[in-house]
Amino acid sequence: MNQLGRRLRQAAQELGLSDAEVARRAGLTERRYGHYVTGAREPDLATLGRICAVLAQTPNDLLGFADTPRKLGPADKLKARLSAAVTALGKPELELLVVQAEAVARFVKR
Repeated sequence: MNQLGRRLRQAAQELGLSDAEVARRAGLTERRYGHYVTGAREPDLATLGRICAVLAQTPNDLLGFADTPRKLGPADKLKARLSAAVTALGKPELELLVVQAEAVARFVKR
């Protein structure tokens, strides 16, 4: 496994996501994403951007150009998981999620 593959796997584990779930949320097949994790292939820039969005990382983080890899705190991990999940939703599901989130937010403010 190459450096990118190790970082992909580590970022996914920090968020509690399987390779299959990362692939699904990034709009990739499991097989294609598996090639990136094992180092058999490298993603193009657009694909890397989608993977970064799912993993709440920058391309520099995943490619090893960042001085210090970004470490997410517990709240940041939850936000990243929610953000990645939202990208996989259609409009009806997204509308439902917004209503639910607003209801929870109103309840918490009391």
